[in-house]
Amino acid sequence: MHVILLERVENLGTIGDEVKVRDGYARNFLLPNKKALRANDANRKVFEARRAELEARNAESKATAEKASSKIDGTSYILIRSAGEGGQLYGSVSSRDIADEIVKAGAKIDRNSVVLDKPIKSIGVYDVRVRLHADVSATVKVNVARSADEAERQAKGENVIASAVEADRADEAAQAKELAANAFVDTSPRD
Repeated sequence: MHVILLERVENLGTIGDEVKVRDGYARNFLLPNKKALRANDANRKVFEARRAELEARNAESKATAEKASSKIDGTSYILIRSAGEGGQLYGSVSSRDIADEIVKAGAKIDRNSVVLDKPIKSIGVYDVRVRLHADVSATVKVNVARSADEAERQAKGENVIASAVEADRADEAAQAKELAANAFVDTSPRD
């Protein structure tokens, strides 16, 4: 289906571009969200009549997005989740969880703004992109940890999983040394 874009759509085009998209994408996303019109002569005339208005509205929304971006760009958010010994989460952290955390901190963003290629499934510090406008995005740090102490250690750059493994090895070595020392004690009765 050929459509006329009413705003810039990432990876598709800018205002006024006539592009060919799949029918489902046009019917289910572009047309209902008023991001495009079907490309025909009547709609081309309507678009040309409203072009200045659409460009002004787009510039205004871009300015608002840039202002919001300056507030959240580079900020850090901590998400406490349950995880196993190896750092694998019981469940995952989705874009909705991250968006809710950003909104709790006072920023005004839409849940669909958080761009996450795949859900986060292990503890660690992640850079997550927040798309506030087709031309404006911000990057936030998401610290996923099992406790506030662990989150603090991760924020300092410590790999808590490697530290836990190293501590376990040290404990095992100490126990083995203790067992070896106790094994050679002679407990037989003396004459």
